[in-house]
Amino acid sequence: MNAFDTAMAEEMLALFGTTLRRRDDIRAVVLTGAGDRAFCVGADLKERAGMTNDAWRKQHALYRDTFESLWNFPWPIIAAIRGYALGGGCELALAADFVHAADDAVFGLPEINLGIMPGAGGTQLLSRAVGLRRAKELILTGKKFSAHEARDWGLVNAIHPAGEELEAAVAVAQRIAGNAPLAVQGAKRAMDGGIGAPLKVGLALEVSVHQRLSASEDRAEGVDAFNEKRTPQWKFR
Repeated sequence: MNAFDTAMAEEMLALFGTTLRRRDDIRAVVLTGAGDRAFCVGADLKERAGMTNDAWRKQHALYRDTFESLWNFPWPIIAAIRGYALGGGCELALAADFVHAADDAVFGLPEINLGIMPGAGGTQLLSRAVGLRRAKELILTGKKFSAHEARDWGLVNAIHPAGEELEAAVAVAQRIAGNAPLAVQGAKRAMDGGIGAPLKVGLALEVSVHQRLSASEDRAEGVDAFNEKRTPQWKFR
């Protein structure tokens, strides 16, 4: 069920914090779960059985570092979700830039039933995705919700027949990968940096990023390719 444990957190932190960042051929990432039963069911509670408070805090600090590596990842992350996305699994979906889900996907943040609360971005990112009042209802009741509800509320971008969600997410990633890489990174940075800021701050960030792109070789190549009716050859500079 792809439960999130210490080993997975360490591997994901290395992947998103270092390995993928250093690769020059990355333009987008599709994040999915092994098998068809679950995307991820959250933290592995068997690993946490008998864990001391100090060990719990240290593990949670690792989890936060892992999720922060996704929040700050420079390229778009598309989650392809089938089956359960619960607790930390739902927070992984929220950490992605957008979500393609199978029609059998089930979401939820049930931590409240365990005497805790979402601690990997759930209380902040769910409200940004579905609105504060809806997020309060979902987190404070801990109830599960369907892929169709998730789409209607703004968490999921598109729903597909089970088994087709990964192909759809890869197609979106390929389309993004064909666009100018500096522009993709810049637009993502402007949107992520501006969403929680006052409008004037967000607009200033947009102008700043836009001016950098205007001085890039890729901007000149994009305009030339359009006028010459050819496919642009992006240089990432």
